[in-house]
Amino acid sequence: MKTEGKLIDDLENFINKFRDKSGRVKYRAKLSQIAASGSKSLVVDFDDLISYDNEIATRLISEPEEALKTFDRAGYSLLLTESPEFANSIKRDFHVRISSAGDVTPLRRVTTEKLHKLITVSGMVVRTSELKPLAVIAAFTCKQGHTNEEPQKGMILRRPTKCGQCEETRVFELDEKRTEFIDFQVIRLQELPEELPPGQLPQALDVNLTGDLVNTARPGDRLNLTGIVMTEPEYTQGSNRLRIFKSRIEANNLDVLGKGPRDIIISKDDESLVEALSRKDNAYVRLIQSIAPSVHGHETEKEAILLMLLGSPSRVLPDGNTLRGDLNILLVGDPGTAKSELLKYASRVAPRGLYTSGRGSTAAGLTAAVVREKAGGMLMLEAGAIVLADQGIAAIDEFDKMRTEDRNALHEAMEQQTVSVAKGGIVATLNARTSILAAANPLLGKYDPYRNIFENVNLPIPLLTRFDLIFIIRDSPDRSRDEKVAKHILELHRRGQYEDEPPLDFDLLRKYLIQAKRIDPVLSKEAEEKILDYYLQMRSSASESMITVTPRQLEALIRLATARARSLLHEMVTEDDALRGINLMRRMLETVGVDVKTGKIDLGVLHGRPLSERNILELAIDTFKSLEGPKKDAVEGRRFVDELINTGKFEQEDARRMLSTLNRSGQIYEVKPGFYRKL
Repeated sequence: MKTEGKLIDDLENFINKFRDKSGRVKYRAKLSQIAASGSKSLVVDFDDLISYDNEIATRLISEPEEALKTFDRAGYSLLLTESPEFANSIKRDFHVRISSAGDVTPLRRVTTEKLHKLITVSGMVVRTSELKPLAVIAAFTCKQGHTNEEPQKGMILRRPTKCGQCEETRVFELDEKRTEFIDFQVIRLQELPEELPPGQLPQALDVNLTGDLVNTARPGDRLNLTGIVMTEPEYTQGSNRLRIFKSRIEANNLDVLGKGPRDIIISKDDESLVEALSRKDNAYVRLIQSIAPSVHGHETEKEAILLMLLGSPSRVLPDGNTLRGDLNILLVGDPGTAKSELLKYASRVAPRGLYTSGRGSTAAGLTAAVVREKAGGMLMLEAGAIVLADQGIAAIDEFDKMRTEDRNALHEAMEQQTVSVAKGGIVATLNARTSILAAANPLLGKYDPYRNIFENVNLPIPLLTRFDLIFIIRDSPDRSRDEKVAKHILELHRRGQYEDEPPLDFDLLRKYLIQAKRIDPVLSKEAEEKILDYYLQMRSSASESMITVTPRQLEALIRLATARARSLLHEMVTEDDALRGINLMRRMLETVGVDVKTGKIDLGVLHGRPLSERNILELAIDTFKSLEGPKKDAVEGRRFVDELINTGKFEQEDARRMLSTLNRSGQIYEVKPGFYRKL
């Protein structure tokens, strides 16, 4: 084994002389850049170290603490010759960091065999703590005023056992001004959702970040992290150590991976195959047929899910505002109509997707929370499902089963695409650029076609308006369709595979989506005209009080048309793309947006009350005012009901329901039993 002096010489030679494939002296040039940029780290690629000297690389893995200290000394001595003034200013802070030490180890494989070894793991940041100073060399003074420096290791402050200048062994006080501190932060790394084995709890490890590594990772970031696996004892009440220890990683280097589809690598052969598929005449139909092939029918919903998976590019305006590019879709339907299957498939096929159920989700679990760590008492910011699915899909099943206060937390995430937290002194805004695909059951078990949507589903009006598309899936008996569905299901159970294989298998569809999301189509003049004509046509068909389409639906049309262009790898949004988007919007308006009492399209059914209901409400309030008279007398409830019936617009049951509605909404209040007064 090499001596320390020999090891330092070899490491200095490596930094001085190693050349990359182009013949450039790689790390010596990096040292010059460090001095110019003010950086405090020299990042060394582990593969370069293996090719230069395999013995050094092996020692770095097996004895990382000693080897990294030697590497730091070798790198610092060269930096001192390169730029003495800058080197002296960062003497304690300079580090050599190792990138990708060996193969990436899954978090659940970090066993006792990896203890005190240098490894590289991948995962997702789910928590980050606040920044705190950590003592590395603590200065203590004894009663006589003598200063003793004590190097620190671990999390517990170590005091001197004896003064170096006198015989004092008991009383030592920390001198904070002479103590050397470094920045310290704790993050929690968790397994990536797509790598989690079915039925298993996700594994997580706490990671200590120091120096210039702090504040480089945020909740929701995916990263490759190189570090040393350490142990620390668990404690019972008091200071009693247990035999059980917990693992923790002392980070040496971290690489934050890109979040978007542009950063996912697919081979050149796959790219060529995807481009060839996109040029076929029936490419769009084949893509729709490839979505959830285990579910028979639902072509409209599958087309909408395909466009949601593709989305459109978000636009950042000169004033800093962002135009949302992600589509939000709500499926409302009878039980047993395969809504959950569609959601689960979308979350699995998306380049980044999470599936959760509303019944088991809270506001903190969906958005973000501030939690206090048990061991150190530090406040940590913990990301929820919407943040972790940033630039991906969040599928929320049983959306109607969520508590009202938990659903309200989604308002900001669905429109502004951020999650704001203000708790425990932590005020933060996290990115939540996520498409939300939600499924809800009707309030009365089955969807009632004679009621408007807000009467059928237990969801607040402001949340309904934030969905770009809403589809009703009804379970109506139809012999020919039922026979096809039954045969499809029987075939799946008998053969364990599809009767007709989907045009694109799961892996190929995933690669297709990744490739398509890299394209940023631009609206053509023809597409703009089609969208504008449809928008103006719908606006002109409305009366003064009726709501048909709003600018929010106009933006949804643009997103749908752009996503359609992406599906065929077009750089330009064509007229056909615009017509496809308009067709989907029209299908939604003809089902969800129709006032069941008049049969006319009126988006007032999503914004609170359609025109027909608003007219009846105004009639009821006017009737109540006339009964009050100029003196504002209390109105008897029975008399009010009779007057409503006399107008000819109300049946007796409707009149009683209107009295109850006005009282419940606070527009009138009961002054004594059976008598009411208007607010």
